[in-house]
Amino acid sequence: MASTTIKPIRVWLTPPGPNPWKVVHILEELNVPYEIKSFSFENVKKKPFIDINPNGRVPAIEDPNTDITLWESGAIIQYIIEQYDVNKALTYDTLRERHQLNQWLQFQMSGQGPYYGAAAWFNILHQEKLPSAIERYNAQLKRVLGVLDGWLADRDWLVGDKMTYADLSFVAWNDRIDSIMQCGADEKFAGFPRAQAWHERMTALPSWKRAMEKKDALMKEQGLEIGTGRPSGYKSHQEYEAAIAAGTVKSAT
Repeated sequence: MASTTIKPIRVWLTPPGPNPWKVVHILEELNVPYEIKSFSFENVKKKPFIDINPNGRVPAIEDPNTDITLWESGAIIQYIIEQYDVNKALTYDTLRERHQLNQWLQFQMSGQGPYYGAAAWFNILHQEKLPSAIERYNAQLKRVLGVLDGWLADRDWLVGDKMTYADLSFVAWNDRIDSIMQCGADEKFAGFPRAQAWHERMTALPSWKRAMEKKDALMKEQGLEIGTGRPSGYKSHQEYEAAIAAGTVKSAT
């Protein structure tokens, strides 16, 4: 959707995490104008952002076209689709499909995001290596992939016969599996070929490539490490969090 009458939606984000890029990707795919308000992680629990999202998590949006402010990526995606996907490019308006789309989005929010996030924490960010936790959450990550791979056994997309916002909601986290699992890029979908083919159809989109170009630029602007998302010079996430608490972080933004 493109119109010169639409004012850009402001997207608040910190660059490293996957959740903001779910929203950006869908905005790019729909060609809805937006502007990014990028800021550093140490300011996520401070004003002005907690006036936008009292939970202190990204993303959040402010839409000047409707005077609506929203946080939680799933809620934002549903809003963007309802308000701006007027041609139903990424959705359906039939009863069964509408609810199935919501079902898969809820699975992404309740299953993929939390389990992948926990796997990332124990594999990368936790200062102690806890084999039982690493094993548990790596297994849960693979379980989620197994659900997707099985469902895609006789279909190309999660719902109906076209790519929808439900499919796109999984891309940002799945794209990080190699980083999360500390494996090679060619290994991250090992054993899940249908999920891999589905994922690669979406990462080949110009909209995804544009979103990732913006992410890479913002990461570089803030001097953030690609693997951990924290500024260079910190040996652990705990050291970085201690610097945040002490107010001694030096940031580019």
